[in-house]
Amino acid sequence: MNIFQVIDPATLEPIAEVADGDADDARRAVDAAASAFGAFSRTAPRTRSEILHRAYELMIRDRTELAKLITRENGKSFADAAGEVTYAAEFFRWFAEEAVRPGGEYGESPAGGTRTLVTHRPVGVAALVTPWNFPAAMVTRKIGPAIAAGCTVVLKPAAETPLTALAIARLLTEAGLPDGVVTVVTTTSASTVVGAWLNDERVRKISFTGSTTVGRVLLRHAADRVVNSSMELGGNAPFVVTEDADLDAAVAGAMIAKFRNGGQACTAANRFLVHADVVHAFVARFGAEVEKLAVGPAADGAAIGPLISAAAAQRVARTVEEAIENGARVTHRATVPEAPGHFYPPTVLIDVAPDAPIVREEIFGPVAPVVTWRDEDELLGLVNDTEYGLAAYVFAGDLGRALRISERIEAGMIGVNRGLVSDPSAPFGGVKQSGLGREGAREGLREFQETQYFSVDWPS
Repeated sequence: MNIFQVIDPATLEPIAEVADGDADDARRAVDAAASAFGAFSRTAPRTRSEILHRAYELMIRDRTELAKLITRENGKSFADAAGEVTYAAEFFRWFAEEAVRPGGEYGESPAGGTRTLVTHRPVGVAALVTPWNFPAAMVTRKIGPAIAAGCTVVLKPAAETPLTALAIARLLTEAGLPDGVVTVVTTTSASTVVGAWLNDERVRKISFTGSTTVGRVLLRHAADRVVNSSMELGGNAPFVVTEDADLDAAVAGAMIAKFRNGGQACTAANRFLVHADVVHAFVARFGAEVEKLAVGPAADGAAIGPLISAAAAQRVARTVEEAIENGARVTHRATVPEAPGHFYPPTVLIDVAPDAPIVREEIFGPVAPVVTWRDEDELLGLVNDTEYGLAAYVFAGDLGRALRISERIEAGMIGVNRGLVSDPSAPFGGVKQSGLGREGAREGLREFQETQYFSVDWPS
């Protein structure tokens, strides 16, 4: 059996070895899921609900240990990791409650003579592919609704962070989940494993979170067999500050929207669009908070951890260097420790051109480029001039104006006077090239179901 090492990005030291799965492992995982599907899909919704409730309780019980595990394989701060575990567990609790509310319809057909019964059935074996930046939440956000719907799943976590997924799978077993319902395949060859799944006629669902580039490839592959697909892809979130905004609230929101997980989030504020009348005041307050950020290993209590890899750190550094070469200026920057990890200083840039690459591409790091605006129509042109449409943030003193601006933004989720949009009870997802489908809320359950109706003869 081949194995690979999991590396701590803060220390660059190996922390574990896991199996490096191949196509045969992928097929064996589907064998287990397909074998378990028949019985599990007929399990009473209440039984599935109780398993998920128990899994929630176990995650809360083990919250500290899970958070420490996340900090080691992902590098994020302990506070971020603990918050993620709580958030991740909530998906199990939410979908435990949704499992017993499957919904349906009954009614008379317009022509009469029949009754229509509409129900929802599990889609089948589902292939789940999750990223490294939220190794717990991305797993539970997919597994939770799949179990609630009665699906069985095969899961491929990111090679950078497989340990959290394996820990969650063990907790599901402890919660009473039958064998074969969730099978985790760890691998350094994602294309081999996921390709085997998409070529297997028993797999009827693909749910992927990751880059738009990879998502397009998977969608093309899924199209060959018309596989039900959910895609949560890249983002380029604007953070809008109007001239009447509460700047203290805007700065507090900006710190969350930009620096949660060190900026390595698809919902992270990617570009700051600040009205010219308040841009200097906003940058001064924002920059002062940025300079206070402690950067370093989670074990040292730092608020900002390393980027996930050397390549990621080099890419962010190159992006900032190119912006500076094109006229941007660094106004504020945190201090980076002398440590072996992949650290990059939280940075604020001003004098950034509206069409600069740094505001058109997803940074995925702790860098905040600021662009000024004066006219609202100009603002909305800048906001929507992107192929992405996942998240956005609007801070304005007049709530009515904030909502009017928000309604004109082409994004699936908008934080209005707050820097956080994620909630298990809300439909998470984007428009344009940011994805297909929604996770969380009732919509998240429907992603793992197919609608079926019965036309029943009903003599008058």
